[in-house]
Amino acid sequence: MSNSLPEYIEVIEAGYEFLLAYAAQGRESDEGQGGSEVRTTLAGMTEAAKAIAYETTDDGNEFTAVIREDAVKSLAAISLVLAQEKISSELIDNLNASIHVRALLTDLFLLSETLD
Repeated sequence: MSNSLPEYIEVIEAGYEFLLAYAAQGRESDEGQGGSEVRTTLAGMTEAAKAIAYETTDDGNEFTAVIREDAVKSLAAISLVLAQEKISSELIDNLNASIHVRALLTDLFLLSETLD
């Protein structure tokens, strides 16, 4: 990925908003949706989280290390969901509730404010 940190943050934030809406739909599965927008969203979040976790320059800031750790933990949760044959609204609701995903999202909200 050759995007910038603000673009990665936007992908994660927009993806989370999409996942909130998906969770509210009560779907049993993502099958039959012509490419599964939920999988595309999760794949984009995966790439952005990987970039944050592994491509972020170590600037000596302690908070950067926290963000990187939270991105790695979020990747594990997102990867688990993507590996499932069917992605239900309930599964996404549980992903949304994951403390690791929420921690990354909150980290990125805070970081966004310092970048502005």
